[in-house]
Amino acid sequence: MYQENMKNKVLSGLFWKVMENGGTQGIQFLVSVLLARMLTPAESGEVMLIMIFITIGNVFVQSGFNTSLIQKRTVDEADYSSAFYISGAIALVLYVILFFSAPAIASFYGQPVFTNVLRVLSVTLFFGAVTSVQSAVVARNMEFRKLCLASLFAALCSGIIGVFLAYRGLGLWSLAMQQFFYSFFLMVMLVFLVKWRPRLLFSVKKAKELFSYGWKILCSGLIDTVFNNVYGLVIGKLYNSAMMGQYSRGNQFPALIANNLGAAIQSVMLPAFSACQEDKDRLKRMVRRSIVTSSYLVFPMMAGLIAVAEPMVKLLLTERYLPCVPMLRLLCVAYATWPLHVANLQAINAMGKSEIFLRLEIIKKAVSMAALLISIPFGIYTMVALRAVTDFICTFINAYPNKKLLNYSFFEQWKDVLPSLFLSAVMCLFSYGVQYVIEGTLLTLVVQILVGVVVYAGLSWLFRLEAFLYLCRISGIVKE
Repeated sequence: MYQENMKNKVLSGLFWKVMENGGTQGIQFLVSVLLARMLTPAESGEVMLIMIFITIGNVFVQSGFNTSLIQKRTVDEADYSSAFYISGAIALVLYVILFFSAPAIASFYGQPVFTNVLRVLSVTLFFGAVTSVQSAVVARNMEFRKLCLASLFAALCSGIIGVFLAYRGLGLWSLAMQQFFYSFFLMVMLVFLVKWRPRLLFSVKKAKELFSYGWKILCSGLIDTVFNNVYGLVIGKLYNSAMMGQYSRGNQFPALIANNLGAAIQSVMLPAFSACQEDKDRLKRMVRRSIVTSSYLVFPMMAGLIAVAEPMVKLLLTERYLPCVPMLRLLCVAYATWPLHVANLQAINAMGKSEIFLRLEIIKKAVSMAALLISIPFGIYTMVALRAVTDFICTFINAYPNKKLLNYSFFEQWKDVLPSLFLSAVMCLFSYGVQYVIEGTLLTLVVQILVGVVVYAGLSWLFRLEAFLYLCRISGIVKE
């Protein structure tokens, strides 16, 4: 009964997280396409560069204590309220730092407009402090429907505001306000939907307990976020805002898929894995199912993006964004490995091994930083290509501890995902070949997508792939 109840909760949570991420990022993607057609690559790059600093700040505000609240076996009002006040205090400190350092950052990048935009967007750190605890309450109770509704509402309202401001000619401020109001509306909706409210209660003991686990997750998240954005920081400094805009657009398409499925799986799997952390055999089965199923979905999407990249960019973003196509394809290779990263790391988190988590992040980032420094003299495309190579290498690093913890080695993991990888590669070749026999950008794109779906689904059925049959069973297409 417990296993059936947990299975239903996981499937329901995964459904709503996919709906949340898919719907939210789908709306934001459509908005970004409209804005890209109205704004220049340089304006897009400027806002993306500013958002890097806000993203790093949000790691301090939201990462450690939020994860601690989800992972902790039992929590009470003292835990929630203590985490809330600490997050608020961190947000205040970071806001002051960013407010007074904004002119120096603007001077470093030679963009005077950065000062006011960064100061305004820094206010969103306070919104993040509020939503951090609310999101933890949602995750612990597996009430992801509420988070879905809040995110969709925020994305829709902020998107309308952004497009309206761009139409009125406000340039990069339209993108900045879209980001600002998304955080604001998300906070308002979560406060409305989630009934938890902070109390005048603070426990030093509870704070220490949360911090003892959370500081390692915070450091890991900080290392990961800083490094994931270091490419943008380097490109923005060594090249220009226009090239930063090209890179951000090339990153946008594969990130949309990875963040949608990856974040959904990550959000649902941590509480699910944590609930059975004492049963290692069961946890291994859950981790394996997560890797096999998510890889089956992510691999063909990334392979499909590689195939349709040029006509898709030309149609959606116009020809001025064609320089992003090679970067887009290389980043698809990098993001394709995310299912293995996410499942392994969440299993380690669920078992409370935050010290291993932190150690892994340090090792991976050392490897990746070395690759970045080596690639800088050879240009932006070499930088992105080496990122794809290091992301592949890092799957082995992430999987290494689980050989001992779960008896699930990286060789076994890659053996599990190879069928999906092979079918995705075949599908990519068929889909890519369409552009040599059909003319017209829109028609080519539509036929490429149809060919890709038919080939992948057909081969999955022909070879009776495990993940394909599993998805058919849980969706009711075939019976047990």
